[in-house]
Amino acid sequence: MNSLTPRTCINKSGFKAAVAPLFPALNGLGVSVAIATFEIDGGRGTATVFVSFSSENPGTQVLETALFQSDLPTEIIAKTTSLDPAQIKKLKGAFKGFGRIGRLVTRVALQRDDIDLVCINDPYVTADYICLSDRKFEESDYLVEQVYMFKHDTVHGAWKNCDVKLKNANHVYFGNKEVTIFAISREDEVPWCGPGAEYIVDASGKANEVQFAQGHMKGGAKKVIVTAFCEGAPALVVGVNEKEYKPEFDVVSGASCTTNCLAPLAKVIHERFGIVEGLMSTVHSITSTQKAVDGTCPDYWRPNMSTPLVKDWRIGRAAYINIIPTTTEAAKAVGKVLTDLDGKLTGMSFRVPSLDVSVVDLTVRLEKPATYEEIKAAIKEESEGKLKGILGYTADFERDNRSSIFDAKAGIALNDNFHKLVAWYDNEWGFFDTPCFQF
Repeated sequence: MNSLTPRTCINKSGFKAAVAPLFPALNGLGVSVAIATFEIDGGRGTATVFVSFSSENPGTQVLETALFQSDLPTEIIAKTTSLDPAQIKKLKGAFKGFGRIGRLVTRVALQRDDIDLVCINDPYVTADYICLSDRKFEESDYLVEQVYMFKHDTVHGAWKNCDVKLKNANHVYFGNKEVTIFAISREDEVPWCGPGAEYIVDASGKANEVQFAQGHMKGGAKKVIVTAFCEGAPALVVGVNEKEYKPEFDVVSGASCTTNCLAPLAKVIHERFGIVEGLMSTVHSITSTQKAVDGTCPDYWRPNMSTPLVKDWRIGRAAYINIIPTTTEAAKAVGKVLTDLDGKLTGMSFRVPSLDVSVVDLTVRLEKPATYEEIKAAIKEESEGKLKGILGYTADFERDNRSSIFDAKAGIALNDNFHKLVAWYDNEWGFFDTPCFQF
């Protein structure tokens, strides 16, 4: 083969779709083929495929080499070498916050081969609390404890993938993996560099302004993903605007579970038919900020505040017996990730006595008339194409990791310009299993 100067292709259209079946070892790892170089001779080419784990250091590891008909591989001729998963460069990740999201994100991370979980920080959680020892801790013991906080989950079931053992007061073993445990409140005081954590998922619910999230950098963090809206940080929704990510972003927001459900649906409708205006309601399951019995439910609090800020008194009513109307920024936030819809959507939430799975009700006025059948066909097409794995089309919902699942049987139309569309989402698993690790 007469070798020509290799050409570089970054996410070339059609390339990833053609290459994906060639690399079965990458399936489920959340790794995207990012760079390929080609040597072309007479319409045939050799593609050397790399993988990128960070924008600062794009692919440098040869995973597999394949022979293709042309520089845009539409037909695979042969495959040589194979990927050894042990050779994959892992992201050294850590979590701040070990509540509902933090514990379940930990489950996701421990099942991925491209993430090396090295640290968990929560000011209210210690190593023995994660394992919940039934006897006094001794420094020399390697305790096989009854797992409680991490392993047992009422909604998502017991953790069965590996044992969880207490090493000492500041370290836990997940299987053979040793993880450091901190109990530090302030972001800028966590020594992430100690255990080597570089990529931080902030699930504390406190980093709602970018300066707080940037505090992680003082301890050695490189990048921070906030599992909520974060004022001053770009909000990125997978399937909608994640391509707007730039290497200089040190903090990004994964938006909210409701925005991750609403935005893909709104994107399809707006691109196909145009949204003039719309209203959204979400019927949302209980969250950990609500009260089991009537009480004060702060909207906002940080350690340096003398008293919590309370704006919504009704959200403090007993969660397990009331349907509570409350505010949500999810619909307005769609305008931040889809700028064409800025100012065209708003909405509200009803908190209901359910532990998991929520639903979005989107009522829109269309620019281009369309029957409900045409809308269903458009959503189905996108769910099987560009938004596959993000937007679903009618299914069961608990532990479904897709951000939005359109319910074709639930929607109605007043006329061809006025439609009510319904989409479900697992507001726990379906949220963080997508945005937290796709960036």
